[in-house]
Amino acid sequence: QVQLVESGGGQVQPGGSLRLSCVASGNGFSVNVMGWYRQAPGKQRELVASKSNIGNANYADSVKGRFTISRDYAKNSVYLQMNSLKPEDTAVYYCYANGRYSGIAFWGQGTQVTISS
Repeated sequence: QVQLVESGGGQVQPGGSLRLSCVASGNGFSVNVMGWYRQAPGKQRELVASKSNIGNANYADSVKGRFTISRDYAKNSVYLQMNSLKPEDTAVYYCYANGRYSGIAFWGQGTQVTISS
């Protein structure tokens, strides 16, 4: 089975920074796209950022210029550096990975990010 383990969530003040990490593992598992979704109370889950196996990155307009996604391809890991955080960034953040050959999406357990003064 495939497992994605997230870390790095927490509470920071507006304008602060956090770095989220996610590692995917599984016997014979390899990934294509990896990225991050988030869901805030009362809102739809939205794609925050993704990065392909050839290094192309995409960002939601709301985070562009503030967040940076990166990959460690050999370790099936994905990271999200979040700077200039705003209260509206408060959400549960979920990492995901698409199986390179199956196309099936796998999800992390979610980590809470809270931005408040």
